[in-house]
Amino acid sequence: MAAEIGSILEGKVTGITNFGAFVELPDKSTGMVHISEVSSTFIKDIHEKVSEGDIVKVKVIDINEKGKIALSIKKALPQEEEQPKPKRPAGDRPKKSQPPVWTGTQRSEPENMSFEDMMAKFKSISDDKMSDLKKSNVAKRGASTPRRGGNQRG
Repeated sequence: MAAEIGSILEGKVTGITNFGAFVELPDKSTGMVHISEVSSTFIKDIHEKVSEGDIVKVKVIDINEKGKIALSIKKALPQEEEQPKPKRPAGDRPKKSQPPVWTGTQRSEPENMSFEDMMAKFKSISDDKMSDLKKSNVAKRGASTPRRGGNQRG
């Protein structure tokens, strides 16, 4: 069977490099599987997945003008079908849960805090952080007055 884009074939791994594997196809042509097309997960060393002499299923993903054949092992594998999401009746909405409250150092669940209480807590934490930041900047500059940019003449 001749290699055509989109066809799935079985071939024999004839060589391995750092960037991919060469596969001899049934029509005796050779294509290359780039390392990124070997697995759907990252692999550092191609030898973890294929070895010379292995028989692999490949999908022809491209044939360029020079006749070079690009192959993919991961695209030749059957893809897992997505599970359909269960449908809800039209008027039935999921209950919204309150988001966790940022306390400044850790996350905790809101304990029946009103929006105003959460905002007041956020403002207090924010003001403390801004104060610390300003103190840190003043200490770095070694001056108590803010610096002004540019050449000023007096």
